[in-house]
Amino acid sequence: MTVPFSIEELRFDENGLIPAIIQDAGSKSVLTLAYMNKESLQKSLETKETWFWSRSRQELWHKGGTSGNTQRIVSMSYDCDGDALVVQVVPNGPACHTGAYSCFSSELPGADAKEKQGDYQSDRFAILGELEQLIAARELERPEGSYTTYLFEKGVDKILKKVGEEAAEVIIAAKNRSAEELRYEASDLIFHLLVLLREQKLPLDAVLAELQERR
Repeated sequence: MTVPFSIEELRFDENGLIPAIIQDAGSKSVLTLAYMNKESLQKSLETKETWFWSRSRQELWHKGGTSGNTQRIVSMSYDCDGDALVVQVVPNGPACHTGAYSCFSSELPGADAKEKQGDYQSDRFAILGELEQLIAARELERPEGSYTTYLFEKGVDKILKKVGEEAAEVIIAAKNRSAEELRYEASDLIFHLLVLLREQKLPLDAVLAELQERR
């Protein structure tokens, strides 16, 4: 069921703005925090790309209009108070003006190291989310010397070749009855499969949803 929506239902601040959290629809990484007014929100809804209000320049701006790093909108939602937005996008390049994948690349000191690494007893699949986010960043930032950068630059044929090679290595390891070898090769296969999913713009969530549906 489609619920009728009116921009007037949202609560804009005294300056006519509402904060918009921009999130990668695939990796779920938070890319940036920007502000929209009614006009930029309407343009975002109409064009399916993000438009914001620049508080410094006091003007509308189309994300990627100059750089080409546009953001295709997948979904938009608002919170229970109607005073904040979450916009899930497919980025066509880095979100940050520095060239970084996300504007949130600097960490404050004091974070618990064990918490940062993840408690794999309580969230045993946390590493998949972390790896998906890292691969997403590599695709857009393309740091020199990165193996993941190399794969993206070589393109889908190279990635497919690696997936095939690693699948064969998994089979060999299993036939050898070597748990250590199988653990290593299975890790390689999962990594390259995640790279392939990113190249194809298919979120891991979509695969998990398919598994849930089959269950």
